[in-house]
Amino acid sequence: MIIVCPNCSTRLQVDQEKSPNRPFNVRCPKCNATINAGGASPALEQSALAVGGSPATDHPRFEQPTAREYESADKPAQSVEAGSANEALQMLAELLAKSGRANENPGARPAWSKRKALVCAAETYRDPVARKLSDEGYEVYVAEDTRQAVETMRSKHMDVVLLDPQFDPAEQGSAFVVREVNVLRPTQRRRLFFVLLSPSLRTMDAHAAFLNNVNAIVNVNDLDDLVRVMDIALREFNELYREFFSASGLTAL
Repeated sequence: MIIVCPNCSTRLQVDQEKSPNRPFNVRCPKCNATINAGGASPALEQSALAVGGSPATDHPRFEQPTAREYESADKPAQSVEAGSANEALQMLAELLAKSGRANENPGARPAWSKRKALVCAAETYRDPVARKLSDEGYEVYVAEDTRQAVETMRSKHMDVVLLDPQFDPAEQGSAFVVREVNVLRPTQRRRLFFVLLSPSLRTMDAHAAFLNNVNAIVNVNDLDDLVRVMDIALREFNELYREFFSASGLTAL
């Protein structure tokens, strides 16, 4: 079993047969930090913790761009940061209108703050998923390969990551994305909503989601209901961590 130090990313090899079944602590020989460890979950067994370095840090065979921001075919491509003057004025008006009642629900996510979603899916599902989320107001990024996915997760703060197990199979893309999620610190992991797009598991199966270390499961046959399922799952997620977000001064995801 391989354990990754959350402080310095040192990888430690632990004998699976000699390690206890219950959670245990080990000390990092490099930075002397305490590492929490335990029995491997099905998601970890399938993760990239055992397949070597990350495609974002290894020497690539050729340079590739980072994940592109998705633009729906129904609207022209434009920079989210720049926007238009009319959009800026509209956002300002909405902020002023809401300022009088901003304290009524201090933990709520502001209406003008778009969720950032990264879609890591095979070509079959990539565009339909991205389009549905974009139409719903998400700021969507699409990764076409493993390196784009890893670099985007490290360089941008994503609120939602959607993963298809068949994402970039030649480079074990699914395993590397799972690894990036698994090595997040607990406080960072609570600010990421991880969705598995599955061809076999049932939509909203909470037990299967727990076993696979994800927050929600959406069967690929139910993609027409993706937005509705996401709304329900995110509402339950925010309710679960409502006290944590409030104590930390954070808005809902």
